[in-house]
Amino acid sequence: MGSTSAENHGGVGRRALIKRSAALGLVSVPAMSFLSACASGGGDGQGKAKAGKKTAKNPLGVNETAQMEFVLFDGGFGKEYAEDATKIYQKDFPKAKVKFSATQKIQSTLQPRFNQGNPPDLIDNSGAEQMDMGVLVGKNQLADLTPLLDAPSYDDPNKKVRDTLRPGIVEMGQFDGNPVWILYYAYTVYGVWYSQKALDSLDAQYPKTWDEMLQVCEKAKKKGMAGWTYAGKYPYYIPFSLYPMIGKVGGREVLDAIDNLEPNAWKHPAVKACFEAYYELYKKGYILKGTPGLDHIQSQTAWAQGKALFIPNGSWVENESANVIPKDFDLAVSAPSGIDSSDKMPFGTIWASGGEPFIVPAKAANPEGGMEQLRIMLSEASSKNFTTKVKSLTAYNGGTDGIQLTPGLKSGVAALELAGSNVVNPRLQDWYVQLQKEKIGVAGLGEMMAGRLTPAEAIKKIQGFADEAAKDTSIKHYKHQ
Repeated sequence: MGSTSAENHGGVGRRALIKRSAALGLVSVPAMSFLSACASGGGDGQGKAKAGKKTAKNPLGVNETAQMEFVLFDGGFGKEYAEDATKIYQKDFPKAKVKFSATQKIQSTLQPRFNQGNPPDLIDNSGAEQMDMGVLVGKNQLADLTPLLDAPSYDDPNKKVRDTLRPGIVEMGQFDGNPVWILYYAYTVYGVWYSQKALDSLDAQYPKTWDEMLQVCEKAKKKGMAGWTYAGKYPYYIPFSLYPMIGKVGGREVLDAIDNLEPNAWKHPAVKACFEAYYELYKKGYILKGTPGLDHIQSQTAWAQGKALFIPNGSWVENESANVIPKDFDLAVSAPSGIDSSDKMPFGTIWASGGEPFIVPAKAANPEGGMEQLRIMLSEASSKNFTTKVKSLTAYNGGTDGIQLTPGLKSGVAALELAGSNVVNPRLQDWYVQLQKEKIGVAGLGEMMAGRLTPAEAIKKIQGFADEAAKDTSIKHYKHQ
């Protein structure tokens, strides 16, 4: 399954968020038990390691003899990259004991330790058994990572760690304001994925406007190829290209209003224009027949076999579909096509954001050690090691020089360069998981793309879901600052 189970985005394990609707059950139930467990308090915390002396080489003041414990989610990214980084820690602090372990059962392994007050110093809180971030933050279970962000970077003492990170990483780790509770280590590029070879065979360029998109799809149709397919059973993949398109057409503030659950946010003209554009793909017969019945693997396989030209997805698709993508496919990703020249943001506007959330528990015995391990991982060498091994970018803004990049990764880097500061990061999928997946995705967009709802009906339905979520006092609400 390639880099599947580890590449998560937003604040929710990617597999939990995306793989199957059933995964929601896995996530929401333990999250509740975690909430009640945390509420009951538990232990008084373990003995904190005495802080060490702050020096140029040890800016966080790590105790050089204290044990540092690191628990990693054992997913598609594997554990080698993390083990390599712990070896650097060991070299820097030869008198310290490093305890490293990897598990898929983050919640069941670590929840009891949080309750007893003796959690590890660094955790990769990912996968289907991810602990609920909102609950952890709400119960004051996490350490503020600001000292790490303000520390000198591992490579350059004149640059703070925060100045070496990709767009959106710091903001994603915040809940309501300043403290940064989470450091997302992987970096995912979302967009429209295609075979450059297939596009060349149609003698076509990637379409920048919707009229051009329809022309390319018509060309494909004449050659017996569908324009689009998508994960019909999990239509919450559609936003990977639709949301940044809405941002491109109407500006970032439209996406912010949607995230903030503002009344009538979905009734904005940009939303209407983009929904109507996508619906046109259905009406003109440009979507691969049978797509509404396909899951993510089946749709990706049909696309890799050349049955459809475009698919909305994230950069994990390269690893996940490695066994079906032909050698000469020439995998590429692009930012979404817009409507026309009246769009508020330029072509190239793309959704990219952090995945793989790392946390340092508030009651860790050696929180400075946990942060130092992260500082090492955010060095150029560790970042390059990760990218080379798992075909994914990291939060470190660079780290690709001199690496032989795979076609998808190379295209993702080029897409980020083209985007510049025009990177959007819709937060619905980590702030309101159920709303995004089951309601907007399945009951709204899925029904529209299958032709069972008109764009106007879909918008009305989705606005209703958003209004319900806004009024629901049982869920915590977040807002863009």
